Amino acid sequence: YTGEPGVLQRAIELDANFFDTAESYNAFGDEPGLTERIVGRELREAAAPAFVATKISARNLRYDDVIAHALASRERLGIDVIDLYQIHAPSSTIPITETMRAMERLVAGGVIRFIGVSNFNVEQLETAQDALYSSPLVSNQVEYSVLRRAIETDILPYCQEQDITVIAYAPLALGAFASGPGSDVIAQVGAEAGKKPAQVVIRWLLDHDRVVVIPKTDRPERVDELCGAAGWSLNGEHRAALDAIRA
Repeated sequence: YTGEPGVLQRAIELDANFFDTAESYNAFGDEPGLTERIVGRELREAAAPAFVATKISARNLRYDDVIAHALASRERLGIDVIDLYQIHAPSSTIPITETMRAMERLVAGGVIRFIGVSNFNVEQLETAQDALYSSPLVSNQVEYSVLRRAIETDILPYCQEQDITVIAYAPLALGAFASGPGSDVIAQVGAEAGKKPAQVVIRWLLDHDRVVVIPKTDRPERVDELCGAAGWSLNGEHRAALDAIRA
């Protein structure tokens, strides 16, 4: 997100209230955490309740670094508490026990509200859960779409069983839903349901238990289309047709 006028404001008008960013998201390439600053500014100007999530990079997962980076993200966002603080990716060198000790300190200190991870497999989720004592692991942000469904093998059922919310990034399969395998099926379902193809594939995700989505856009006119995935459900026939799609 690069701060185009009206994008976040329009999303809030349409009752969107979950906004995800990261310390590594840098809209213009020359200032660390710039996107956090932009999101924070836009949300303050909108003056509406929002659930704000951000992420710490895998290279910053040492205990002292986690504390320092969380405080820096909170300052850039301009909020009192980060609602969801996520590990952006697992580290192959820093013990998860050290990282989670810092995360629980942040919860206890009122800097963050919930602990999440991103791009964790089942084994890594189990290790992360075992490292937590006073706070649950509430989310795992992973790629998931009607065309990219690898998590259905093990990650999705594990998260559903453990009450871990799956935050689906790239829910539009980077645009492949419009021209890739199954695009004709998606278009037909949309025509029959009176919805646009993007709304259909996002709704398919939302109809799963414990799945939320974070579609990305920099265009105000696109916000209405994306938010139009809320407030309705696919019927059984349409869901079965989408379930049958394979990339």
